[in-house]
Amino acid sequence: MSLKANASALSQGFKDLSLAWQQTRASWRDAKALEFEENYLAELPDLSTKVGLILSELDNLMRKAKADCE
Repeated sequence: MSLKANASALSQGFKDLSLAWQQTRASWRDAKALEFEENYLAELPDLSTKVGLILSELDNLMRKAKADCE
């Protein structure tokens, strides 16, 4: 699997998780749900973006290295 495919899979996974959390949050509305969201889910959008950018950068470097070797 290429780095771009991994970045795409990560992005899709985050979208799926966000949707599942929205559905869960509709029925789980206590303090523990808020705590879970703050402790585990709040940072995911930023982390997902950062990892996506890093994977894209790595993909570019791998392409350049491959081209340099040919």
